[in-house]
Amino acid sequence: MERNLSFNLHVLTARLDRAADRILRAEHNISYSRFLALTLVGELGASTQRALADSLGVTEPSVSRMTGVLAAEGLLDVQPDPAGGRRRRLSLTDEGKRLVASVQQGFEERLAALVAHSGVPYDEYVEHTTRLLATFDRLEREGAR
Repeated sequence: MERNLSFNLHVLTARLDRAADRILRAEHNISYSRFLALTLVGELGASTQRALADSLGVTEPSVSRMTGVLAAEGLLDVQPDPAGGRRRRLSLTDEGKRLVASVQQGFEERLAALVAHSGVPYDEYVEHTTRLLATFDRLEREGAR
């Protein structure tokens, strides 16, 4: 077995991202990056643009532009932070919540079918992926000390 996990993970992630973008644009008229932003806002609760930028790994100006578009489309509510300053608080609108819930269900089913088609047991794949993410989270927390 060739040991090139770093490259294979990169290729797999890039292919999944491109496939997700094609599917979401064709079926829901939204890009994958915007869908991820909506999903993260929904999971983080009423978050800030800074928290969203950190979660997406992009700049705050990039998130500011994206949140403006999502707000204009009626999917995201952007309000000044009660603490003041230039920060903005984010929350999903009812339409944003409906879109995220609708897309997530169909998307998860497609991913489960892809994993099953590969011969990899879905439950095991989810378990291993969850363990890897938890390890990264733990290592990042320990490194921040």
